[in-house]
Amino acid sequence: MRVATWNVNSVKQRIPRLLPWLDERRPDVVCLQETKLSDAAFAELLSDELARRGYAMAHHGEPQWNGVAILSRVGLEDVVAGFPGAPGFPHQEARAIAATCGGVRVHSVYVPNGRVPDSEHFHYKLAWLAALANALSGGADSALVCGDMNIAPTDADVFDPDAYIGQTHVTPAERAALAALMGDRLHDVVRERWPEARVFTYWDYRAGMFHQDMGMRIDLVLATAPVAARVKAAWVDRQARKGSGPSDHAPVIVDLDEAPDGDIGPVVPPPSAPPVPRRRTTLPQAH
Repeated sequence: MRVATWNVNSVKQRIPRLLPWLDERRPDVVCLQETKLSDAAFAELLSDELARRGYAMAHHGEPQWNGVAILSRVGLEDVVAGFPGAPGFPHQEARAIAATCGGVRVHSVYVPNGRVPDSEHFHYKLAWLAALANALSGGADSALVCGDMNIAPTDADVFDPDAYIGQTHVTPAERAALAALMGDRLHDVVRERWPEARVFTYWDYRAGMFHQDMGMRIDLVLATAPVAARVKAAWVDRQARKGSGPSDHAPVIVDLDEAPDGDIGPVVPPPSAPPVPRRRTTLPQAH
């Protein structure tokens, strides 16, 4: 079973990329984030195309913002939008959806950004993560939590830690919240498989950051032990970030039980530029 997660940053804008990607990579289960459509609009846009490819779909969305989905060719059962205890800002946002696919409980999540450390958005992010951790505790033995976590787990998951000083995604509080969510139960399958590799999933659109490989690894696939033991390949599809009209995120793909493309490495294809030397870099979003 091939499972993928992808923050598409507006599914309507990404249709010319998404459908050919489904045909090329043929994932069995796809978790999408930041769809930015209502449920009705998502169905109108994609139901025929997905059905033609054998996918059932579940979507939890709102117009213009947020939105998560699960697409599956291996069953889509017990769909639950949101989760109990999720805080509102001020209302509960469309940031989580779960379903059982091929015997695995799959969660597609889009963690709040947090914007600025110690802001109200930041505290909302921490509260949302704590509520998600509580909702996941005692869940299915075979489970995957996939999505845009908006947190780089360690300094190894950003191109230059010094560049992110004073910004969200890397603060001790956010990393502690992610660690609490994972606990002893969830495994970061990409990092566990490639502990020393330079792996990113997000690159800002500005300042040529993608071509310089100045990125972050904030899109994760977290698995319980029974699912983690089935992983045969885990990789970032960097090819999907190239070309015209891409999302600023690349898909993360995990193959369970068998790997159709082999154990092909952490990033496919490799970065087009060598790693940027550590230095004090001013990020575009800091301006």
